[in-house]
Amino acid sequence: MIRLKKEKILIRPRDLRPLSVDFEIIGTTNPGAVRVSNGDIVLYVRVIEKLKRVKDEGYFYSPRFNGKEKIGIEIDKFPKEGIKTSSEIDFVFNNGAKRLTYFSYLKRIVLDRTGENVKSIEKGISFPPLSWDGELGVEDARIVKIGKLYVMTYVALGRDTNICTNVAVSNDCKNWNRRGIVFEEQNKDVVIFPELIDGRYVSFNRPEGSFEFTHPHIWISYSKNLEDWGRSRPFILAREGRWDSDRIGAGPPPIRTKQGWLFIYHGVTMKRVGVPLGFFDKLLKRKVDIESYSAGAVLLDLKDPGKIIAKSEGPLIVPRLKEEKKNIVRKEVVFPIGLVWDLNGKDLLVYSGGGDELTTVRKIGVDDILNSLRRVH
Repeated sequence: MIRLKKEKILIRPRDLRPLSVDFEIIGTTNPGAVRVSNGDIVLYVRVIEKLKRVKDEGYFYSPRFNGKEKIGIEIDKFPKEGIKTSSEIDFVFNNGAKRLTYFSYLKRIVLDRTGENVKSIEKGISFPPLSWDGELGVEDARIVKIGKLYVMTYVALGRDTNICTNVAVSNDCKNWNRRGIVFEEQNKDVVIFPELIDGRYVSFNRPEGSFEFTHPHIWISYSKNLEDWGRSRPFILAREGRWDSDRIGAGPPPIRTKQGWLFIYHGVTMKRVGVPLGFFDKLLKRKVDIESYSAGAVLLDLKDPGKIIAKSEGPLIVPRLKEEKKNIVRKEVVFPIGLVWDLNGKDLLVYSGGGDELTTVRKIGVDDILNSLRRVH
């Protein structure tokens, strides 16, 4: 870990209002971030709303968006006899398919020039799921500005498409032209470099599948038009016995430094912790295995981003806040997804999701990060 110059919670679920009395907000997390022309920083935060418990106990209920151009929400219901397992957030059918009891959409939140204070929160849904674009939810926006064009990748969930990555472009970081699926089923954590390299767009992504020889890891891909990607190859592999041994994926889009492209990524490992046995037995704990999400970094060659110059040995950012360490869900999470230069040009503002619940900002010196990396020979 390295020294943090600032650590602050920006947005909590209680700061927003749900869409209707039938829902409750359980998460305001995983913020895409970019500094716009007037110096303010715009976040696109993933808002998670859960359907409240209904009186009819004979069914499970799942919300989805059914509007082609405008917002429309429909609640599907399924008889309980067709359900194999269920939890507070999802249920699984006898055939193994899954539905969610919540949905996610993106909300535009503007911060001041310091990136540490909220100026405004847009009402309603800023970037809604549509029937053809994330009908079961959209989440985890990553935003870059390439020339005068803002480019946003995001995860879209659908009954037919399952989990894909889509792209949208904008001239003002507010009104978006959706370009549809750019990485097919089971590909997440897509980030695009903020400039063309050798005349091509470059992205990191993480394809997944049901059959694996290795844990999911990061790939690098290239495109001439933001929609057709190729020349793909594995880029960073998870390392056995390390903080990133079980799964890794992209964090925020890379940023240019004098030394090279600085790329922050997240890593997952299993961690054994003590969990209270009950409300009245807080001193008595049982050991359970949980997923622990942390973040590290690599430095990449400016002309050849597939070449690693240096890499962090240990995590740079770990879950520290109590909201990031809710062991009751068997997961502790710090999930960086937005990265912006501070006005002083020496520090970085790292915007993260915490515990699938809230949005945080951390200020870190860029030299502190670079000096912590070990060169790769």
